[in-house]
Amino acid sequence: MMTALATVSAVTQKSSGYDVELSCEQQTSCSSCSSQKSCGTGIVSKAVGKKILHWQLFTQQALSVGQVVEIGMAEKSLLQSAAIVYLTPLFALIAGAALAHLWIAPWLGLGEGVVILLSALFAAGGIALAKRLAGRIERQSSQQVILLRVLGEPIQ
Repeated sequence: MMTALATVSAVTQKSSGYDVELSCEQQTSCSSCSSQKSCGTGIVSKAVGKKILHWQLFTQQALSVGQVVEIGMAEKSLLQSAAIVYLTPLFALIAGAALAHLWIAPWLGLGEGVVILLSALFAAGGIALAKRLAGRIERQSSQQVILLRVLGEPIQ
């Protein structure tokens, strides 16, 4: 199980417990890396800024806005998202290249240009499909977060 620290953003009392909205700052390892000044990823992560993730959970425990809690989430959804984001465009690119190389280019009597173009179009379609599928998994995983423990009030 993966764990993260989150801050309680809102609490709504229901008849059988509390509906809690959490916010969590996405952590990167760039701040502790020794080559962050010369690394492209480190430079981009500084330029883009910090991403805030939002989570929802239902609990029996009374919480207040501003409290810091530890939440847990199964690795399965992270692995599914990573597989979809990386593999879907790759497989689409390969399918586009194969289709263009084996059928379209010989049929139209064209060269490598059509293979490259169709590969790029299929890859773009794969990226769009991956975004849609990963968004669905992200929405489902935001409801699979569990409260592990309450750490207390944030330090001012």
